Amino acid sequence: MYAIVSCLMESPDNNTRAPCRIGDRSTSDVVVRLRMQEGRDDRVYCHSHVLMKNSKYFADRLSENWPTCQILDSRNCVDVYCQESDLDYHVSLLRLFYVSIDDLVTDLCYGVRNALGVLRVANELGCPQIISACVDYLEAVPWEESEEDEILKTIPGMGSQVERILARLQPVNEVAIVRIFLSALRFATSSPSPSMMDLKTSAQEQLEYMLTEDDDAPLLTADEEIKSEVRECVKSLLARFNNVLESLPCNPEEPIPITGKLQLFHSYLADLLWACQILSKLDIMRQFVISWMEASETITKVVENASLEVDILETKLKIIEITTKTLEAIGYGTVILPTAKRLNMVKVWLPFVRVVRPLIDSVSADAEDNLGFKMDGELWQSLEAAFVSIILALPSGDQAEILTEWLKNEHIRYPDLTEAFEVWCYRSKVAKRRLASFGTATV
Repeated sequence: MYAIVSCLMESPDNNTRAPCRIGDRSTSDVVVRLRMQEGRDDRVYCHSHVLMKNSKYFADRLSENWPTCQILDSRNCVDVYCQESDLDYHVSLLRLFYVSIDDLVTDLCYGVRNALGVLRVANELGCPQIISACVDYLEAVPWEESEEDEILKTIPGMGSQVERILARLQPVNEVAIVRIFLSALRFATSSPSPSMMDLKTSAQEQLEYMLTEDDDAPLLTADEEIKSEVRECVKSLLARFNNVLESLPCNPEEPIPITGKLQLFHSYLADLLWACQILSKLDIMRQFVISWMEASETITKVVENASLEVDILETKLKIIEITTKTLEAIGYGTVILPTAKRLNMVKVWLPFVRVVRPLIDSVSADAEDNLGFKMDGELWQSLEAAFVSIILALPSGDQAEILTEWLKNEHIRYPDLTEAFEVWCYRSKVAKRRLASFGTATV
């Protein structure tokens, strides 16, 4: 049964207005026949003055200029053709004709899809007041992603009256994007109170998303000014990390407490790992790599003799993840360093990785539900590949020294330097012949 809403109908006797209601056969003078392609009809008893006031479509068909008007149940009959899926929207629209203007938006509050359906029908039948009410509603309420897609299918082509619905889906201008990026960057590289850590993590995730190329282009194309600001923010983050690092004891005889500064140290490591992602996307890793390289020996000394509690192993895991990013930048030529510094990075981190991996693997096996130790096997492979790449770029004598030590080490299985060994053997065997063929003297 259709909702009954009071309106006023003019009396032929004294020009006063008497109540009229949608679906009231005793007072109606028009039948709206909703005709569907499936052959089914639905009839709604209405009042001509209400229809003509609210809809251009009905005003045209009930005017004297319309050549023919069918008669049904001794009333004028106006046909409206619709899909069965749109039937409820047509009925809702007719019901809204009997609602006061102030209540229109309230009566639309049955959800976004309902408002879109009513808007589509109102646009077809020329109902400006209903269109305006639908626009006001849709512009104000939240949308789900599927509803956004429906809006983008429905709204374009309806005209300027409804275009403001799309305002929240329009691309933002470059100036606004840069402004919010820099604000988020400064917050993401700051040191807020523990109560704001979730907000900082969210800011970091969105910054990375803004720079990621997936199905869509990155939201932001960084120019030199933006890159400079990123460098400065990360530089400040590194400085705070180094201050904490220097405050931690390197002597094995001085145990490091689990709480306090070590927790802060771990928090900074998480921030630095995120910073690696941003710097890599912007191709500005050099400053970070140099800073990490300079701090490497201190970092390993601080943690290598620390407690084997889970918290400490999580810290070591973060260190390995950052080191992997750093060694990849060095090994694949993204950051160019002198031979001595590249050799030192191998000598510092190779022993550390050999010892830490078995510890992390053992905890991973014993704690399947511990997400902190779900280290991706691809990361271990990436770290191993970075070591091999750096070693093969060293002088052959330095390679020989590293490989000799590797073959004697109890942790020979990781990192597996077999590839480096094979290449070194080949190069060493053919070295004299190859150099001689090019007229180059051997050293």
